[in-house]
Amino acid sequence: MNAESPRPPEGDWLGTPFLEFRREGPIAVCTLNRPEARNAMTPAMYFGIRYAVGRVNEDPDLAGLLISGTGDVFAPGGDMGGGGADNWITFGSALGMDVTPFDALRSSAKPVVSAVNGVCQGGGLQIALCSDIAVVSDRATFRVPELFRGIADTYYSQMLARVVGPVRTRDLMFTGRTFGAQEALDWGMVARVVPHDELPDAARDVLAQCCRTAPAARAVVKSSLDAYLGLFDRIGMGSSLGAPEAVEGFRAFKERRSPAWVHPDLRVDGRL
Repeated sequence: MNAESPRPPEGDWLGTPFLEFRREGPIAVCTLNRPEARNAMTPAMYFGIRYAVGRVNEDPDLAGLLISGTGDVFAPGGDMGGGGADNWITFGSALGMDVTPFDALRSSAKPVVSAVNGVCQGGGLQIALCSDIAVVSDRATFRVPELFRGIADTYYSQMLARVVGPVRTRDLMFTGRTFGAQEALDWGMVARVVPHDELPDAARDVLAQCCRTAPAARAVVKSSLDAYLGLFDRIGMGSSLGAPEAVEGFRAFKERRSPAWVHPDLRVDGRL
């Protein structure tokens, strides 16, 4: 079996050809690299990021993890089209909270920095929010489109309410609007905005600074912050993933139309 064949993670192989893991001295860099699908995340990609966090934490030669994307896209969330040549796990499995990387990012013993280079929405924005620090390009854009897909994303409703407050959470989740890097910074969703061409160096510098802090003391602070963010309704969210609205949301996305629940006078051409 060659390196491009679908197979589970092993060593520095993250289980998918769409993720690259490279070592730059004490820094591990995980790059989403699926330009033909604008980095839409397959199940193996979600799990590969989770595995990368564990790989860094267990390796004494690595001090921290940097996550970024290719081109003008960081991560747009899950591939609802079901494509990808890394199908060693199913999409349904990846939606389980034990497979997605969010909790692993929140609890990582070693620092994780997201270098958000462009489009960042859905599960991609959740990766940025769950990282210790998000450094973003001034070209980056953000969106929370889950309710257009029929998904009751209680992870977002819990975390965003803690980070930006309930009023702004309703704005972002109920409208699904696109917003830019400066607004994300002003609302406290990201830590820093830098010129696009300076992003790689700026994110590495931030990660290096984080890695110089005392590990045990940092872990106590991180635990306190994690407790503030709190838990989310796993059962409710899990139930919604297979409910009729999510099924219709998926079909509407595939067919590039408004879901059936939208009033006929409010439907738009193309997908929401």
